[in-house]
Amino acid sequence: MPKNWWYKFVLLISVTIFSVAYIVPTVRNLDPEKTSYPFKQKVNLGLDLQGGVYMVLGVDFRKVFGDVADRQAETISEEITKKGWACSKPAVSREGGTHSADDPRVTIECSTAQARDDLRKFIKKDETLRLTDDKANHSEYGLSKLYKDNVREKTISQSIEVIRNRIDEFGVSEPVITSQGTDRLSVELPGIKDVERAKELIGRTARLEFKIVADDKKTPDEVAALVSQIEVQNGVKYKEGGKFSEYVKAINEHAKGKIPVGTEIAFQREERDAEGDRVGRVPYLLFSKADVTGDDLKDAFVQMDPQDNRPEVGLSFNARGADKFDKVTGENTKKRMAITLDGIVHSAPVIQTRISGGRAQITLGQGDYNRLLQESKDLSIVLRAGALPAQLEFLEQRVVGPSLGADSIAKGQFASMVGCLAVFLFMLIYYRASGAIADVSLILNVLFVLAILVGLEATLTLPGIAGIALTVGIAVDSNVVIYERIREELRLGKSVKSAVEAGFGKAFHTILDANVTNAFASVILLNFGTGPIKGFAVTLLIGIVTTLFTAVFASRLMIDFYVEKFKVKEMSI
Repeated sequence: MPKNWWYKFVLLISVTIFSVAYIVPTVRNLDPEKTSYPFKQKVNLGLDLQGGVYMVLGVDFRKVFGDVADRQAETISEEITKKGWACSKPAVSREGGTHSADDPRVTIECSTAQARDDLRKFIKKDETLRLTDDKANHSEYGLSKLYKDNVREKTISQSIEVIRNRIDEFGVSEPVITSQGTDRLSVELPGIKDVERAKELIGRTARLEFKIVADDKKTPDEVAALVSQIEVQNGVKYKEGGKFSEYVKAINEHAKGKIPVGTEIAFQREERDAEGDRVGRVPYLLFSKADVTGDDLKDAFVQMDPQDNRPEVGLSFNARGADKFDKVTGENTKKRMAITLDGIVHSAPVIQTRISGGRAQITLGQGDYNRLLQESKDLSIVLRAGALPAQLEFLEQRVVGPSLGADSIAKGQFASMVGCLAVFLFMLIYYRASGAIADVSLILNVLFVLAILVGLEATLTLPGIAGIALTVGIAVDSNVVIYERIREELRLGKSVKSAVEAGFGKAFHTILDANVTNAFASVILLNFGTGPIKGFAVTLLIGIVTTLFTAVFASRLMIDFYVEKFKVKEMSI
């Protein structure tokens, strides 16, 4: 065999061995905590296979828009007082005879034309409000459509962040939280059966707090060492999928007497280095008292630093929050302030200087622009979770029993085995020895798909199983195209070696075109579909990649071996 064939053979064998090793925990159902096997990750089963809780939540935008109108009225009132305009305090009407409940109005009375004009210029600056009624001394404003759309998007993103932040209480490692339309969310919690507990925990209002990091009491290295000591000496350990709040509570219980009174240990769930790689949990020693809370925050948004044009997070506080933030930043300059949501640290920027005026910026340091932009968006969502709490209405909830999951798995396995067996027999009977090679490539294809699913920590659902079945069909089609091309070349009188080479070469572009078309369809399903459809699209996309590898690379390798090793003069095809 040629030297380059052996290089390809070693690559195929290596990938195959690695894939087998990767799916062993799933096939043997190993316990990650008890086994010494080096690979511990298993295929995660979705709600339709494992059972659990499914909920649909509606966001009450009547309250959201009403709260926004209240904050706008407060801002206008502060400006009226500051400028001394001859205008009354703005009044907010959340529902009336001329407008609906999701379109609140802000009404203002001005006694002079000059005051009314000055007020209109101020309101027109940020394009938040639209003029709905205009009389001599009376002006009425509603929220602009563009601003309402922006609020809807922010509120949905915020609600998803809040819910995701609480999933640890259920011990769920693979929740599915997606938006439905403009005012609904769907939540899937595989393996959970207690609907009432899920509703109680998810429905709480987010607790956003700003706390000073007590670096002067213990350095970050000392805090990390203390946490490691507690874990080793007291057997406190966090298991992925367990309740993170219980882990934090246990750490603080054992830390009593080892940390100053009035402090507590909190964690940032996941930290990344300058290259964006995960470096694990980061412990912080915080003062227990929250100096500023989400009630003091008016808004959080992404903005660009005018000096270096890099993304940062902008904050604006209400009147009470501005005073509190001015005081705490003045007293703690050059110290770190931790931003926590439901007890989890999301960021801990350094206070560079005293911040007055009710506005602040959080810079995220150096790094890739796109990564900083994403981090800025994520942090602004976290901050808004406390600034703009949305009332969630439970529109639908149901428990999917484990018997449904077991039954679905059994039927899916049976259908897949019957389908694969029929395909294998057809290829073996119709293409003979070449069909046996195709069957081996199909087995490798499914093996590689499962290994990649494990590696990506993807969730396998019923539509995902359908995607794997479809992958087998696509792979068979690729082999059929190759074999028919080889047959045509043999009919033209070419030698077996020349026919194989020409067959694979001419079939490649046809196979590539077909798979690229399928890939486009899968990408569309992945971007615009909901949970189950996305599961189907993910497995199909993975299957397209593995099909190209097995049909073009692995099959060619095995056929070349068959032809060269056995000196084939007449190919069994």
